[in-house]
Amino acid sequence: MATDTSAALQEELLRRARARAAGRFATPAPAAARATGPAPLTHAQRRMWLMERLGQNGAQYSVPFATRLHGPLDVAALRSALAELVRRHEILRTRYGRDGEEPYQEALPAPDVTVKMVESPGDGDDLLTEEARRPFDLAADTIPRALVLRHGPEDHTVLLTFHHIAIDGGSLETVAEELAALYEAAVNGRPCELPEPPQYADFARREHTDAARLDDGLAHWTRRLAGATPPRLPRPATPPADAAEHPAATRTTELGEQVLPALRELGRERRATLFTVGLAAAFAALHRLTGELDLVIGCAATHREGQAMRGLVGLCVNTLPVRVDLSGDPAFATLVERVRDALLEAQQHREVPFDLILERLGAAARGDDGTALVRVTSDVVGEQTALRLPGLEARAVEVGVGEAKFDLTFGLLDEDTPASLVQYGRAALDEETGLALAASFAELLTAVAADPRLPLSRLPGRLAQPPTVAGHPAEARLRAHPEIADAHVPDPAGGPLLAYAVLRRTSGPSPAQLRAHLRGVLGRELVPAAVTLLDAMPRTADGAVDAGRLPAGPRPATPKSPHLEAVTEAFAGLLDRRPGPDDDFFALGGHSLAAVQLAERLRSALTLPLIGLDIMQTRTPRAIAALLDAREAERATAVASATTTARPRRAREGTVLVTGGTGGVGAFVLRELAAQGRPVLALARPESAHLVGGDGVEVIEGDLGDLDSLRAAVESADAVIHAACTFTRPEVDVAAMEAMVDAWRGGPFVFVSSVDAYGQPASAQVAEESPSHAPLSAYGQAKLDCERLLLKAAGTDGRGGASAVRSPIVWGAHDRLRDQLRWGATGLLYQAALAGRPIVLPAAGAGGHDWYGAAWVHAAALARAVTACLDAPVHGVANAVSGHVAWSDLAAGLVTLLGSDSTVTFDDEVHRDLDHRWHYRADRLATALRPAAGEDLHAVLASMIKGMES
Repeated sequence: MATDTSAALQEELLRRARARAAGRFATPAPAAARATGPAPLTHAQRRMWLMERLGQNGAQYSVPFATRLHGPLDVAALRSALAELVRRHEILRTRYGRDGEEPYQEALPAPDVTVKMVESPGDGDDLLTEEARRPFDLAADTIPRALVLRHGPEDHTVLLTFHHIAIDGGSLETVAEELAALYEAAVNGRPCELPEPPQYADFARREHTDAARLDDGLAHWTRRLAGATPPRLPRPATPPADAAEHPAATRTTELGEQVLPALRELGRERRATLFTVGLAAAFAALHRLTGELDLVIGCAATHREGQAMRGLVGLCVNTLPVRVDLSGDPAFATLVERVRDALLEAQQHREVPFDLILERLGAAARGDDGTALVRVTSDVVGEQTALRLPGLEARAVEVGVGEAKFDLTFGLLDEDTPASLVQYGRAALDEETGLALAASFAELLTAVAADPRLPLSRLPGRLAQPPTVAGHPAEARLRAHPEIADAHVPDPAGGPLLAYAVLRRTSGPSPAQLRAHLRGVLGRELVPAAVTLLDAMPRTADGAVDAGRLPAGPRPATPKSPHLEAVTEAFAGLLDRRPGPDDDFFALGGHSLAAVQLAERLRSALTLPLIGLDIMQTRTPRAIAALLDAREAERATAVASATTTARPRRAREGTVLVTGGTGGVGAFVLRELAAQGRPVLALARPESAHLVGGDGVEVIEGDLGDLDSLRAAVESADAVIHAACTFTRPEVDVAAMEAMVDAWRGGPFVFVSSVDAYGQPASAQVAEESPSHAPLSAYGQAKLDCERLLLKAAGTDGRGGASAVRSPIVWGAHDRLRDQLRWGATGLLYQAALAGRPIVLPAAGAGGHDWYGAAWVHAAALARAVTACLDAPVHGVANAVSGHVAWSDLAAGLVTLLGSDSTVTFDDEVHRDLDHRWHYRADRLATALRPAAGEDLHAVLASMIKGMES
């Protein structure tokens, strides 16, 4: 292909495509009569709309456009020009609503535009950032906000803030040029004769009606991206403390003056643009970072084509996933050719929206954490666009909002001072890795500019290998963890893979948290079956790990699970059918109650932890037996570790008894108490006792069905948090509460109850302590009976204050909480989206109600609320609710996270699991329930789905 053709195609990938002045305001060809009224959303818009519905309307979608102006600024003329700009371009005064559950965009009448003026003697960087980070309400409008900082009589900074759903980088040139022309006309008091521009709503309608023409392109992308996976970035073991305030970091490194000219010359030799060469460098740097050879990097493309789209303002950007094979240790010049060919092939199908590609590929195009295939992007950024008003000197001002749209972006700054750029989310890379990557990327560019014949193996940036540690990859990852002082993963020698670690401090991560970290950075086959914490790593005189002094692991696995026969017999005894090893529990006639019964039989017979939800998840005798094998191995290593490294127990005042510590809610409560430094007494069954532990936690054996153990546990504690529940045996729950209340003689008592205790209130708004309304489920009635027992006894015979904390659906990154994705309302929607089945939701007005959905709470927020009641009992009922989500929004979020093909329809018939329409006030515990970083709806769903796929 000729050089000029290649360059022309690749220029379309520049994020800040420069529009030539010539022809900018040329009169367009006569157009057919426009459609009026609401228009559908484009695929790019729909993604942003969904993110807002999921609570992700953050600053990452703000587009700040700032210019420092020197000279006599006419603010009234600027206001007039901005008002005319908004009138001309409907997209800048558009609101986003829903027709049923289908989103639409609708232009509003031209509004009055205000320009906020603020005195700012300094540069006002903080004011600019604060204004740029202020969110938009898409349901109201997307009118750009204007802020003018007055530094002096003839020194101003003008900041225009747009929402990305209404504008992209290519639109800013149009905005800047039109504003300059409109401002000049306003200053001179004359009309500005600009041709009426094309409108984005028309583009959206065309995309909607022309969807069928994309079939061939979708087929291409399905073939091209088959088997591709997101790159596995070396994510930090723990997020930085200030990640919520500063979620992204941008590092620029100045390049020598000869680097970009040399890279351009390399491009000319290989029939490639500077963008392509920069993209090849990004692939090389990503390979050095991850060690992977099959990589996908995203590039920005545009849908702007032809005369009809000149002057169009709107979101016309698309993401091109470029897949390149880096095998064979190619020279960098050879890699440029590979990238060139892959990029040109991608450009031939650039009209296919990336969101459609993800929908077609489904879950295969997402990583273990549910994030989409393109996590890494590359770009070349030229001179920033500035608002060049007549009679004033202008200089573009960079306004950072501190957020990143992708995990990692590589860039070249083609400006007066050329530089390389690395931007990364601080949840994707830690600071040390990010700084090293930025430095090595600049070194890589300098090296290949000097000698493009260098192979990949000799390029700078050896970050893929953990710091000078030989042995198993899991050992290297554990050693790299900031809270691990030492680690060892011995050769499994035919048995299960085990890991041993020494914490830097006693309150570090638990074994489960360390395994979760390893699952996030290693392939599943490399994750140990168990991590055992030691006080010190046993070593020989020469410093080698003394394997003989490590806690004994389980014996090598036999070809057939030792538990398979017991599981098979339990199946046969309960279901009257002898199953094969891979027969499905539900296909054999099993149901939820039978799952509980089967788990109880196996738990009693084998003395291993197992509950009904485990049966519902694993379903076959072989899978259940494997689960029991793994739990026996975990118990063996935990018991051995406790024998060799146990710390002496000591009685401490203020001990809090926690029931249900092995459950999802109880686990988060234990974490919160540990963080507060409170001594804890954790009640657990004998077979589950090894699952609970940590600094300050003493484990005692007991069970809700063993009333004597409950009484003894309560008598030995100074406070009680009762989080355990059978879920299916209300008589056991009530009897357990009676025993605990009877033994309670002092200190506060907190009971984790449920909003099911309200029953079905007549009003959709439910205040705390509202009376219960029939009908109540057996579960809800049991919670209500337990509350009454507790609150009646509170304050009598020296007892302390009591708190009944009613929670709705509890979500969080814990195996027990992920069961919400297997049953009930959330499970109904998740399983349908996972299988790509149609999702049927209640239509507006069905059953005589306008709103259907669920209240939910993040497990960490619930734990904060529960522990807050130890110091300040509510002496009654309080609700713990993080928020409310409509079924339509929850379904949309699950479909997006899973990349599902499911369609959503609406019906007047309401599924019984979705028959919920109440909002619950949460006033008394509002302070404790304030969301922390990562506790938004989207983040918690993504973390739960990640665990389901692990």
